[in-house]
Amino acid sequence: MASTESNIRRIGCLITAAALLVCPEISRADEGGISFWLPGQYSSLAATPQVPGWSLGTIYYHTSVNGSGNVAAAREITVGRLSPNVNVNLNLSLTGQADLVFLAPSYTFATPVLGGQLAVSMASVYGRNAASIAGTLTTAIGPIVNTRMGVLEDSLVSYGDLYPTATLRWNSGVNNFMTYVTGDIPVGDYSPTRLANLGIGHGAVDVGGGYTYLNPATGTELSGVAGFTYNLKNQDTNYQNGIDFHFDWGVSHFLSKQVFVGFVGYAYQQVTDDFGQHPILGGYSMHPTARQAGTPG
Repeated sequence: MASTESNIRRIGCLITAAALLVCPEISRADEGGISFWLPGQYSSLAATPQVPGWSLGTIYYHTSVNGSGNVAAAREITVGRLSPNVNVNLNLSLTGQADLVFLAPSYTFATPVLGGQLAVSMASVYGRNAASIAGTLTTAIGPIVNTRMGVLEDSLVSYGDLYPTATLRWNSGVNNFMTYVTGDIPVGDYSPTRLANLGIGHGAVDVGGGYTYLNPATGTELSGVAGFTYNLKNQDTNYQNGIDFHFDWGVSHFLSKQVFVGFVGYAYQQVTDDFGQHPILGGYSMHPTARQAGTPG
């Protein structure tokens, strides 16, 4: 089985993947407000080596999130409630709630590969996702103006996409380096006419690399991971998200071998615009953000 540090990392990745599926305010330009990559997915201990062998990460995750404005209007257009050619004046809110169980079996090889440590994993999810849009929406096509008030609701109990990941790590004293490739295999339950989905409706490939400084003598740790996400076209909606760049970081101090406290954060920049069927959303950026974190063993 993997070490405590490996399990901490694995649980953290599962939590962020769960939030990715249901959080409509993760990225305001990607289709429906949902990106493949969740900022902050890699943080503390990102590049440190693992113990060889099999491991299974299991987690229950509950969340309740909110979005508004263009994200809510785009979802109405996507599910076919509005024409993409209308002029929109809106006062809408989009809410989502989920109860999910993630499973992520992984295997870390004992035999070095290119002088480093290779690990592979495959994660997926099962659970309930619910979403609703409430508020007032005014649309205009030429001289015809229509105002809509009310609530649209949807819920789903089903399975999500598959998330394969391969990492290669190298260690040299207090210095640790890693490269990774991950992605989304869109086999989860998804329909463009639903508000609530457990799949994102398109494939994605994400590649990147990172560094971790870990000094056991002082308990000091800092990590940084950067990467790019290439999104494949959603064939159901004829829409393709732009290429995203992300940088995640973490700084922490170990109080014991199993407990550390610190901060994690991220910067996120979409480097190319979305394209395809309307509504087309332009490039965007997210300012660097930090939050405090503490992890029990």
